[in-house]
Amino acid sequence: MAEQLAGLADDRALLGRTSTAERVSDILRSRIADGYFPPGTRLSEDSIGGALGVSRNTLREAFRLLTHERLLVHELNRGVFVRVLTVEDVEDIYRTRSLVECAVVRGLGDPPYRLRELASAVAEGDAAAAGNDWKAMGTANIHFHQELVALAGSERTDELMRSVFAELRLAFHVVDDPRRLHEPYLARNRRILQALQAGDRRGAEELLQTYLADSLARMVEVYRRRVGEEPVR
Repeated sequence: MAEQLAGLADDRALLGRTSTAERVSDILRSRIADGYFPPGTRLSEDSIGGALGVSRNTLREAFRLLTHERLLVHELNRGVFVRVLTVEDVEDIYRTRSLVECAVVRGLGDPPYRLRELASAVAEGDAAAAGNDWKAMGTANIHFHQELVALAGSERTDELMRSVFAELRLAFHVVDDPRRLHEPYLARNRRILQALQAGDRRGAEELLQTYLADSLARMVEVYRRRVGEEPVR
């Protein structure tokens, strides 16, 4: 927990003078999406409030917002915890991803596309794989899909998918072999990027559909195996 709190203290500057529950929830959502708070982690009001320098009321409102987004769960007389997902949650996350991500690619219009950030996410994944850092590889993979969604140029779509990708990170924590999960998708990300660089949005969409179907099958396999091993909050 000390490492996570140190990271939050670094985020304190992001709040500025106009600290709000929305900004606090943005920070915590990003930290969950980047894997700092694994599923089942109890979030201490005193520790997190102290790290961010915000009031208890502000933090409680941020917790409420993230509970509404299904990232946190409040347990009576126990506190607030990062949510542990079910198989049904994972299936719904991928259903949403398929609907949104494929629609974004389908609706891109005529090339060329602005792909610099998408290419940077692929390079981020390459660097993580070279360092055998599979947690960072998972983060790079999420960044790739965030940048793919960002190609739509829609703030509403970006906002919708921010919480979906944060939930996805919670799912990643259940995987017992992160290398096996993430490594094959680095090459797939690159192929999607290359299709878009070539202006082949139909080919990119087909690659993405197969990608998401395969990833869902793998995640459901893992969840069905682990669901009886760990308590679900």
